[in-house]
Amino acid sequence: MPLAYAAPTTPAHGAARPAATVVLSKSAQAVRQEALQVGAARFTAPDYKPGVVEHIVLFQFKPTATPAQRQEVTKRFMALAQQARRADGTLVIKSLEAGPQKSGEGADLGLDYGYVVRFASAGDRNYYVGRPIVHEAGQYDPAHDAFKAFAAPYLANVVVFDFTPTP
Repeated sequence: MPLAYAAPTTPAHGAARPAATVVLSKSAQAVRQEALQVGAARFTAPDYKPGVVEHIVLFQFKPTATPAQRQEVTKRFMALAQQARRADGTLVIKSLEAGPQKSGEGADLGLDYGYVVRFASAGDRNYYVGRPIVHEAGQYDPAHDAFKAFAAPYLANVVVFDFTPTP
């Protein structure tokens, strides 16, 4: 039976949605189950599952978001490359690239801006992502958490897709 939960009005990256029961994908279910099984401290440890993890984030801004607001969202997202740190000051993000949608294929689903965040381990990605997967204080990045709260009012939709590159 798939995991389900009552989605908050501001989900993971803050895109406003009405509260509803959301059925998680099998992949999302597996990640949340893994977090429960190994515990938050291990799940977010920098040496947990070493190897590159690509974290793709795509934003669709609300039509009411001004160019200045859109620019500020991107500026603050890019700043996470230096702000996302563990308690000991260690940076969590290995690299961060971003840019506006430029494809003419017509398959962008209305998404406006994309970000590619690279981590050196699944533990670093898990620490960065935090809520809604990791809720324990000290086990997720407060800078990213604050960014999500800031960006929420300007976003209509957010897509997140993570993968480990295959050799």
